[in-house]
Formats: sequence, C-alpha cells, structure tokens
Amino acid sequence: MQTRTKGRRVATTAATAAALAALVATGAVVAPAASAEPAPAPTTGAFLAPYYTAADLTGDSQITTADLDVVAAHLGETSASAGWSAVSKADLDGDGTITVADLVGVSHRMIYDDGPFQLVEASALDMQAAMNAGVTTSVKITQEYLARIAALDRTVVDTGTGGRALNSIIAENPQALTIAAKADATRAEKGMTSMLLGVPIAVKDNYDTVDMPTTGGCGCWDGNQTSDDATMVKGLRAAGAVILAKASLDEFAYGFVSEFSSGQEPGKTLLVASPLNTARTAGGSSGGTGAAIAANLAGIGFGTDTGGSIRVPSTYNSLVGIRPTVGLTSREGIIPLALSQDTGGPIARSVTDAAVALDAVTGVDAADPITAEQAGKVPASYTAALDPEALKGKRIGIVTSMLGTNATVTRLWASAKATLEAQGATVVELTTVPAAFTATLNEGSGSTNEFKHDLNIYIQNHLAPTVTARSIADILASGRNVTSRNSIYTSRNNVTDAQYQAWAGPSGTHTTAIATGQATVTQLMNDNGLDSLVYPSGSPYSTISTNMRLSPNTGMPAITVPMGQAAAGDGTNPIVGANVNLEFLGRDYDESGIIGLAYAFEQATHARATAPLYGPLK
Repeated sequence: MQTRTKGRRVATTAATAAALAALVATGAVVAPAASAEPAPAPTTGAFLAPYYTAADLTGDSQITTADLDVVAAHLGETSASAGWSAVSKADLDGDGTITVADLVGVSHRMIYDDGPFQLVEASALDMQAAMNAGVTTSVKITQEYLARIAALDRTVVDTGTGGRALNSIIAENPQALTIAAKADATRAEKGMTSMLLGVPIAVKDNYDTVDMPTTGGCGCWDGNQTSDDATMVKGLRAAGAVILAKASLDEFAYGFVSEFSSGQEPGKTLLVASPLNTARTAGGSSGGTGAAIAANLAGIGFGTDTGGSIRVPSTYNSLVGIRPTVGLTSREGIIPLALSQDTGGPIARSVTDAAVALDAVTGVDAADPITAEQAGKVPASYTAALDPEALKGKRIGIVTSMLGTNATVTRLWASAKATLEAQGATVVELTTVPAAFTATLNEGSGSTNEFKHDLNIYIQNHLAPTVTARSIADILASGRNVTSRNSIYTSRNNVTDAQYQAWAGPSGTHTTAIATGQATVTQLMNDNGLDSLVYPSGSPYSTISTNMRLSPNTGMPAITVPMGQAAAGDGTNPIVGANVNLEFLGRDYDESGIIGLAYAFEQATHARATAPLYGPLK
C-alpha cells in the first residue's frame, strides 16, 4: 500500500518534521533527538503492507520509534559499511547511503498522526494513527459513534419528499465503552497489537454475541441471548475490536429490502433506508450494516451473503463488500439461511478497511468443517495485496450479457473499462459463454429448500433456552414476525427432509450445480487467461438479472467496489446520485488477488459517494 489518506499530517516523533526537513535541505547528517514520549514496544502482528512494513528493521511488522533509533544509529553508513545489512531496507531513495532523508522517509511510514482527528469517514488506519499519537482514544471514538447512533439512526434527518429514518441499528452494546477502555489499556501497555485494536464494529444481528441478543431481525427472538459468540465475532474480539452494535437486517436474511420486526409490537415492522437517499432502501439483507457504515455510525461492519446480501447493500450505499470463498470464514454461531451458499464478510468504506477486517475473521473451525479447505491458502495479511499497481499486466474478463441495458450502468462500465486499461489491464470481452455458465447464473437460491433444515440446527445448538419460538411453526404462531411473509414461512416449513436431501444432500441437484458452476467458471477463466471476471453488482437501487448469483453458485470469492453514480444525462434513470458498484470475482481462496485489483481500481477512480446529510454532529 503506497498511497496515504488525503490530508493526513504525519508526525515523526523522533524530531519535528520541520527540523528534519531543514537538515535534509542543508545536507546535514545528524542523529535526531529522542522522542519525548516514545511509543511502547508493540507485540508482533500482521499490519498494513507493504508501505507500512517494508522498512521495518526490528522484526515487529510495523514502523515504530525503535526503527527510527536504528536508522539514526546508522546515519552516514553506505552500502560498503560493515553494518549495511542491518539498515539497508531504510535506504528508501536507493542512493546507497543512510541520510536524514531516509530517516524522514521511514518516519512517514509510522502509523502515527498528531493532527486533528475527524471521526466522519475515518478509516481504521486513521483511527490507529490518531490513537497511537494520543490525539484520541478508543473510548472517545466509541462514545462518538454511540452519540451518532442516538442522534441519527431513528431520526428523520432527510426532510425532503419521502425522507425516512435509517433504522440501521437494532441494539447498542452496553459493554462497548468497557471493551474500548480495555483496548486503550492494551495500547498503553503493548502498543498497537492489531489494526483493529479499539476500532468499533457493527455486526449484522444474525451473528451471536454474548453481550447482546441475536434476533435475526425477528421480534420472536428478541430474547435470544446466546451463551457464546459466533466464531467470527471471537476473531474480532481477539483482534481488540469493539463490538459496538447489532445492525438490522431483512428478517432471517431472506430478502433485499431489509424489513425487520425486532423490538417492535406484534404486526409492526421497520424498513432500513439508504443514507444516500433515505426515500430508497439500503438493500439487503445486510441493509442495516450497509446503512450504518455509509452514515458513519460504526467504523467497519460485517454482514452475511447467501445470494447478494453483502454486495447489494454495498452497491446501494456506495461501499466496499467482500463475499469470501465459502470456507474462508466460519458460519458457526450465525443464524443460517442456506448453508450451501452462506458466508460472512466485511462491509466497509474502503478496500483497505475491508482487507484489515477480513484478516481478523479467517481460520479453520472444527464446528464448520468446510473451513478445513482453507488450510495453507490464507496469507499472513490480506493488506499485503494493497498495491495501487495491481492491475498492471492483468487480464480482466467481462461476460457482456451481464452488463444489461441500464444507461447509468453502461456509461459507468465504459468509464471503468477505460480506467482498467489505463492502469495496465487487458479487458477481455466474452460475448459467448458455455451453456453451463448460463446454467450457473440461473441456478436458484437455497433459501427455500434449506432454511428449515439449517435453522433447526441453529435452534438446537445456539438458541437461548428461554426463547419459546423454537420452530417455524412457533414463529408463525407468535405473530412477532414480518407477517406479510407468512406464506413464505409456510412454504419453507412445508419442505420435507427428502426434498432437502434431493436439493442439498451430498448428491443433491444444488450441491452438484455449485460444484459444476465452480468448475465451469474456473475453466472459463483458465481458457481465457483471466485473473478475474468483472460485472456490475447492480443498477441504481436495483439488481441486474442474476448477476448476484455467480459467486454464491460457485462458492468463489467476490469483492464489490464503487464505480460511480447516476447522472441526469443518463435519461432512463431519474435517481440522480444513485451508486453502482463493480464486482471482481476470483478463483477459490484468491481473495488477495481480487482485493489487489479492487484496491487499484479504487485508487484510480475514488468513485465512492458519501452521505452529506450524515456529516459531523453539530
């Protein structure tokens, strides 16, 4: 990663930047003064790479004052000096001599910023830099997010026609400030132990959490206080993240409108709105996560995706979403929709934040046997892929039939194609595809045939014993659900075990279709020498045909990233400003590859739209 957050002011801590700059200007070579308040020695962990780690001289995977001390001790040495090997990585200008210019360059790679801190649009990197410098703390950041939730989430901020409240948060964590204080204590004792240390996270309310109930968006489960965290939540806590809140969702993750009954009177529901246009839906089923992150109500979010539920709210809200390979993240402790396709992943305001978040939630979990497939395929850090030149020399394929005819989409794709080519990629347009590829796009979701079977397993293993709605029939009888969908619940409840096995069993038609889809798409990429397939994640506040099914019906990973917004001149679409994302699909467990491509595209376009109605609190 070689770009810096726009406008960041970076302190050196070893001496003032002005003094060092003056020394560079005069050509003087002197050792810097010691920092008045040196940072504590950090523990070893995976941090941003390569920009923030390439000049590490002390083996702790980050640049600290200890590295500056090493550079200072070797000032004036050349490539002919006996101690050159200990400091050669600090020769950033490649002139064969360690100078103050190199010391300044190394200092710029510290995650440290003593300038003003602004929470709105702050990245995980911004938060870490400010917390490392003592400008703010996790407690202060957490307090600010809680204040924003209180002021903005259930309030109609948009006074225009059709303006609605966001309704993105179901519950705030009563332990959030206590957790944040522990993160601050860890930083004081050990330094920055993780890129998520002290960063507030919102997780979709189908992830089990020991400090908040897990409702699945259903009022029937308002009392579901589980005794354990979901495996992914455990990973976030181990990284020092603050689990800030539970985000709303489409009830039991079924659809794209994010309608939920949690916390409501029987028969009543709420809908989640997009911060970019509150008269429109935030998408779903992870719509609450998408709305919360776009409105800066949390630092990073997590959702789940069965047939588009991470990627749809990402495109509706101009965010980055990763649907990992099925098997990279454990589903243990997450309320299922259809385990043949379910997977959990991050929703964030940048590719960098998404990569940082993904690092914390991978791992083999015996409770979810499919995760055994990832052994040996996970890098030390996905942030190592954050290279602005990652598109150079790559071959990017697009199946032209997946573009659709929407004027906004076709205009934005033409611009995106030009960007990809300008960054050194070759765009390969595929006008014909095998019949098996089309069949993969047309294969249905498992949400009907699998829901009852998979939900019953969750109920048996996780549902709190005090919850009385312990079956679909009980949920219907409670009346505390989205009652307009009772016929859908009934049809799911009528699925027999024989139907389930014929669909999702070891030799079921859907099981076979996913395996065939994975083989077909991989072969298509191999035959054309492709590093990725791309396609629009949707059109303005809508989807495009069956594009969202390509990743779920192959199990292959996808990342979606903003490519632009609707304009008045598009003609066929009146939703000016509505966002559209571009999605990169990769081979199994090649999250690093597609993260790199998406990052390079993001850095070349900066196409993300922000939500002006949800700026800093007054």
